[in-house]
Amino acid sequence: MNKHGFLAYIALPAATMAAGLLTALPAFAQQASFFDDFDSLSSQRWYVADGWATGTYQNCTWKSDQVKVEDGMLTVGFAPSPYKDRQYSCGALQTKQAIGYGTFEARLKTPSGSGLNAAFFSYIGPTQGKPHDEIDFEVLLRDTGKVQTTTFVNGISGDGEIGSGQDHDLPYPSDSDFINYAVTWTPETIQYFINGKLVRTIDEAFRIPTNPQRIFFSLWGSDTLTDWMGPFTPVTAPIRMEVDWVAYTALGETCQFPESVLCD
Repeated sequence: MNKHGFLAYIALPAATMAAGLLTALPAFAQQASFFDDFDSLSSQRWYVADGWATGTYQNCTWKSDQVKVEDGMLTVGFAPSPYKDRQYSCGALQTKQAIGYGTFEARLKTPSGSGLNAAFFSYIGPTQGKPHDEIDFEVLLRDTGKVQTTTFVNGISGDGEIGSGQDHDLPYPSDSDFINYAVTWTPETIQYFINGKLVRTIDEAFRIPTNPQRIFFSLWGSDTLTDWMGPFTPVTAPIRMEVDWVAYTALGETCQFPESVLCD
């Protein structure tokens, strides 16, 4: 995986994190197409992590006060605010319902900093009675000029070990301006887009998840995953990832909003 998942949040990390969140959610349900520009944070759509950490590799505790909507923008924070046995507080949220085949996309801007991970991904796992399936965008903030993509099928990464996803150059640093990220997922292919440009196509069946998954955003840090995320640089003031909008369009439906890759 990439180490970010909520449940396993991150399976290791992606999955591991995700897993912790899903244990608190209601019965499995399917998500209809939506566009959310964050005029508010819908409690019917979103579940916010609060009060725990995913694993010992994580140096922060998920706290609900790190997830906010301000002036039409979702912010997912990381702050030098100790809680329980962790030095920092960090933010994560997920949809309460799972998406199936279709397109999920978001426009976001990250902070920077070695040892930090800003992620936009989908995940489902054993706590929901499903295999660990996952589709990821992760910006490892030691290098905001790149983003990493990968998938997991039944707990196995199509790219090999955790942290071994494919790197893509971004059109400009992710902390300098907003970038659009999109994934189109069908039974035959997964395609990743950055600012509307196709950057990766996966068409091998063993790399393509089949189980509906929830959409996640997260920002977290690690003192120990240095080979993957870089040495952690202490954070002395609050930082945040900003999300302008997020959308899901079910397979077979047309574009919902002008910025969608489905409108091209």
